[in-house]
Amino acid sequence: MIQKRLIGAITVRQGLAVQSFGYRRWLPLGDPVVLAWNLDRWGADEILVTVTDRGGAGPDLALLDRLAAAGLSTPLIYGGGIRGPADAVAVVNRGADRVTVDQLLHDAPGEVAGIAAALGAQAVIAALPVAATPEGLAWRDYRDGADRAPGLAMLDLFGAGHVSEALLIDWQHEGVPGAFEAALVPAFPLHDVPLILFGGLGEPEQTARLLAEPRVAAVAVGNMLAWREHAVQTLKAALPGARLRPARFAGAAA
Repeated sequence: MIQKRLIGAITVRQGLAVQSFGYRRWLPLGDPVVLAWNLDRWGADEILVTVTDRGGAGPDLALLDRLAAAGLSTPLIYGGGIRGPADAVAVVNRGADRVTVDQLLHDAPGEVAGIAAALGAQAVIAALPVAATPEGLAWRDYRDGADRAPGLAMLDLFGAGHVSEALLIDWQHEGVPGAFEAALVPAFPLHDVPLILFGGLGEPEQTARLLAEPRVAAVAVGNMLAWREHAVQTLKAALPGARLRPARFAGAAA
């Protein structure tokens, strides 16, 4: 039986891991490497690190070097500042297993196809901040705050096999436990694309319902996993029917 995944999400801003609220307000949490090390030893299935303030500066290779030096055994997903295939290859060469792309989906879908050609589509995730509206799915561009329907050029990346999964980000409820908008799942127009859900997740009952959806391959949880010791084990224990890998209870990363 295919198992689903619980992804520990770390949002980084100005070099610090932050607690994020709708990507509009942030509270500092500390060193992102320490948070990643905790997620690794507690048994997260993947770790997602998103650096939100890179702009055109490229990926944060210094942070990736520090994460690599921490000796993490959990697969690492990195997003932030990736401008094309060369950046994506540099990220993977620094120890990441997969990359997320966001702005490229708006600006240069052809560059995303180039990343897939360099790394394989299994290494490419489309990060989509979205909201459900009466007219359908609204896809946000953080840079200008505009909401648009998902573009055909972006959707064609899935049909052409250049992107493996869609990371649906409920940006409106990000940072509010239990508030993820379940209507985002049926609203996503490509029904054969595996989905990762993020934003307002972590409440066990709702998380279990979403993981039971056939299209949902994983959920990503951020803020609530940063505050308490063994938060990953506690959440997995509260989701006994969710087909997650068992949590680890070792006291050290080894």
